[in-house]
Amino acid sequence: MALTILTVASPFAPVGADPENEGTAEQVAGAIDAALVRAGHRSVVIAPEDSAVAGTLIPLARVHGGAHGQAPDERAQAAVLRRVATVVAGAVEDHAPDLVHIHVRDFDVLLPPQDVPVMATLYLPLDRYRPEALISRRAKLHLQPVSAAQVRGASPELTLLPPLEIGVAVDRLHIRVPKRRFAVCLGDLEPEMGFHIALDAARQIDMQLLLCGGLSRGAEEQRYLQEEIRPRLDPKRRFLGRIGFGRKRWMLGAARCLLAPSLMSEPTPVAALEALACGTPVVAFPTGALADLVEPGVTGFLVKDAEEMARAIEDCEGLDPDACRAVARARYSLDGMTERYLARFEELAAGGTAAAAGVA
Repeated sequence: MALTILTVASPFAPVGADPENEGTAEQVAGAIDAALVRAGHRSVVIAPEDSAVAGTLIPLARVHGGAHGQAPDERAQAAVLRRVATVVAGAVEDHAPDLVHIHVRDFDVLLPPQDVPVMATLYLPLDRYRPEALISRRAKLHLQPVSAAQVRGASPELTLLPPLEIGVAVDRLHIRVPKRRFAVCLGDLEPEMGFHIALDAARQIDMQLLLCGGLSRGAEEQRYLQEEIRPRLDPKRRFLGRIGFGRKRWMLGAARCLLAPSLMSEPTPVAALEALACGTPVVAFPTGALADLVEPGVTGFLVKDAEEMARAIEDCEGLDPDACRAVARARYSLDGMTERYLARFEELAAGGTAAAAGVA
């Protein structure tokens, strides 16, 4: 049965216009939109006007915002989301979707007044959402976690769907280049990413470390750069900022390992998935989804501090790159992710509840 799916993306970041620099939510929304069209379904996407989608675009005036689909100013964000909520209600009226799929953190503000099934994908740790949004009693609202780590320890008051893990473009990321003696950190330069610990570990064994990622103008991020990162940089440990897809793929492919000393319970460690797809093991703290992603001695190592991380960097030299690639292809491919989402759409549109996930 052909479905009509209405996707609601962030008004602050386009979908499909710049795939190399998209956030996770935008990547997922774009991949699902394309998969829907390929499968013969009807895809309608509410997104900024400079988006490039496979289905029908309902354009929003572009609003330049901050991280995680939010505006830097809370009052401005609230005003924008109120306008988007009006667009969502009109789109439901005009297109009669079988399901509305929301990719925005403040999804509860965007719920249509019509009685239509709604799925909200939760990309952030659950404590980043307002409790009243997560405990909504709206019968046809389905909360979609992206990892088992999100579900573990969740409040028993929550009703969550079984997790659907994020996928990456394993075919596009596939690369075979000689391994070299350097490690990589990849992600936005934020205190909770723990990159200062990776720099300390690399220095202990005189390992070259390339730190790549974006840097916001926020006071906390700037303080972190000046007080924790810059004093640890030297000719062998460098901060490169943002890099393009081709350079990132080569660096991940040639690196001995990716270092992920995350200090938060990250549910979507996309950089780690990309590293595995490139045949590169991951040395990580056992936080969030990283604890489930890394198989010690096969796809990397789980460590507790800089000293253990330093030893694990050396140990990664003996790991098989093809074992990393095999895990990425079997479990974290973009095609596999979209297939699982389309199956979930069909179940929810038919009135199913997709068997709520346990929260023990």
